[in-house]
Amino acid sequence: FSRIKMIYAAKFFLALLSLVAVAAVYKFPLKKVENREFVAQIIARAAKGMKPSFRLKDDGSIVINDYENSQYYGEIALGTREQKFNVIFDTGSADLWVASSQCDSSCGRHAKYDSSKSSTYVANGTSFDIMYGSGPVSGFQSIDTLDMGGLIVKSQEFAEVTNAEGLGAAYKLGKFDGILGMAFGVLSVNHVTTPFDNLVAQGLVESSEFAFYLGNSATDKGELVLGGTDPAHYTGDITWVNLLSATYWEITMNGMSVAGTSYATNAKAIVDSGTSILTGPSESVAAIAKQIGAKEIIEGEYMLACNYDTLPDFTFNIDGKDYVLTAYDYLIPDGDLCMLGLMGMDIPAPTGPLWILGDVFMRKYYTVFDSGNKRVGFALANHNQ
Repeated sequence: FSRIKMIYAAKFFLALLSLVAVAAVYKFPLKKVENREFVAQIIARAAKGMKPSFRLKDDGSIVINDYENSQYYGEIALGTREQKFNVIFDTGSADLWVASSQCDSSCGRHAKYDSSKSSTYVANGTSFDIMYGSGPVSGFQSIDTLDMGGLIVKSQEFAEVTNAEGLGAAYKLGKFDGILGMAFGVLSVNHVTTPFDNLVAQGLVESSEFAFYLGNSATDKGELVLGGTDPAHYTGDITWVNLLSATYWEITMNGMSVAGTSYATNAKAIVDSGTSILTGPSESVAAIAKQIGAKEIIEGEYMLACNYDTLPDFTFNIDGKDYVLTAYDYLIPDGDLCMLGLMGMDIPAPTGPLWILGDVFMRKYYTVFDSGNKRVGFALANHNQ
């Protein structure tokens, strides 16, 4: 990561000499929580009797993400001198927030932003209040420079969180310090311009595309690309799908089937890097679990034996093209048992019913998000690189 920063610092210096701004494609690594730790979090939640949850906002949109389950995160920096943070790059929300130096014990030992140590800090003070599935998070808005992989975004508004009690121990003890939302700005709590939209507006990237490659293990590193794609991480062509709604990254899923049995037709789905697994209507998920012999451990979440070679495929049809997940894709192993990477979640009309294509789907299919053309693209991920 430091080497990447040195490379782009040199490019920035040359750009200053020529007085020409150079936009580029930028890559930086994503880290993954190990499967054993991830499954342990689910089991612990089940032991406490905690249930999957969501909340409808006043405008009818939904805050779905349960961040204690998030597996992928990477590093950014705020301020001058830089203060570094690990954040989840989340296509299911639209706000950037990190723990504040003013946060109480609910922020644990996370890295905390201290405005007094930054020469580029600008006060804002607007209240920041957001409700996640697990509970409320609050703080206030501030403005400072943002470093994303060597790209310096000027005057980025973000939230300093002073109370993260709503996220519970999973955040207090977790590996990520905050969230960087990559959905559309209409979802922002205070209608703040998102970091990626600022990258585009300030001419720091080549295009309005960003792409995720989600690695499978500690040795198979994940990668987020800003301003384009990385062909080394996918095979074949990218298939583009137009968005149904430019709020979340929402598309139409023409069908979902398991071994010839259909469980969805012309359903709405969102592609969400901040949701670790797949979700669907609880009745459909319960029927799928019964079909493959999975047992419910908590409302909507299932475990089963890791019989990879005998379990059927899950087939998602999107815009006439089939995207197939095998048991190796949709099972999350922990010893001899596996967690089913599909959870039941009921979201009422008119927003729902809704399916979420989270990291389980995005690991199999390299995913490109194009905000300018309001579309999302898929290609088979190349995990041999």
